[in-house]
Amino acid sequence: MKKIKIGISIGDINGIGMEVIIKTFMDNRMLDFCTPIVYGSSKLAAKHRKALEINDFSFHKIKSIDEANPKKANLIECWQEDVEVAFGEANTDGGKYALISLEHASKDLFENKIDALVTAPINKDNIQSETFNFPGHTEYLSDKFEGSSLMLMVSDNLKIGVVTNHIPLSEVAKTLTADSIFSKLKILKNSLVKDFSCTNPRIAVLGLNPHAGDNGLLGKEEEEIITPAINNAKSIGINAFGPYPADGFFGSGNYRKFDAILAMYHDQGLIPFKSLSFGEGVNFTAGLNITRTSPDHGVAYEIAGKNMASESSFRAAIYMACDIYKNRTLNQEINEDPLKIKRVD
Repeated sequence: MKKIKIGISIGDINGIGMEVIIKTFMDNRMLDFCTPIVYGSSKLAAKHRKALEINDFSFHKIKSIDEANPKKANLIECWQEDVEVAFGEANTDGGKYALISLEHASKDLFENKIDALVTAPINKDNIQSETFNFPGHTEYLSDKFEGSSLMLMVSDNLKIGVVTNHIPLSEVAKTLTADSIFSKLKILKNSLVKDFSCTNPRIAVLGLNPHAGDNGLLGKEEEEIITPAINNAKSIGINAFGPYPADGFFGSGNYRKFDAILAMYHDQGLIPFKSLSFGEGVNFTAGLNITRTSPDHGVAYEIAGKNMASESSFRAAIYMACDIYKNRTLNQEINEDPLKIKRVD
């Protein structure tokens, strides 16, 4: 298999995105797995290296993907101006240049110039603009590429997807439907098989209400929405179980019995995930026709520019992007028509 080209957007320039990128590729062994292409600015990278007091690393500057050196960490210049870095500040420049980086990387991904995308963290507020009117990366990429997406948090021993992404908690109950849960279960099962090579995966489905509704005493969503969705999934061969009360499910360790978990809303899934896997987990956008991963942390303004950020989650995101791309390629090859006969004249 060819060496995988990983495009990398740098995220908020005032956060820890560039720091974790630099620290990841200071280890030359990473270049055995992929050819990295960072979308940013060499001037900006130099300012981050200076703040971090890193003198033994530099990017290989290129103008196009064709110039990428498979033995180097490559950087495409997305802008020429000298941008001021204000470590730890949430300002307009932080969002502006994060978006420029993301747009360039997404364009090359759309045109198949890179094989996968790894996104460093953005500030979901200051990145808003005429061309970015989305709650986050997942929704932005879902609008750009084919398929229906599922935010899937992944670590070595835990996979948690969420039915509703970045919406207010007050909107969750009225947004949930049996069809939306059923749709997410289909995406999750398909991803487990194709992206993670999991045979006959077992999926646990969490309830919405305390104690999963207590037979309707604490809410009707389990009986009227979630259970019908689970039954629909079972009818097409998805091994879905539940709904389970979220607190007891994680507290008892029951989650270890399943290949993946479907939570109803963002914090219901991400709080236990980050409690159990923070620093090693990866955010994967399942269900799209492209591969995109991200570290499990945010911009971390409080430690930006202080050489305190750990690159472990970003490194895991690189590994996972490579693995998923390989698994998808292998799955596609396996499922090609084996009886197709090439005509010989």
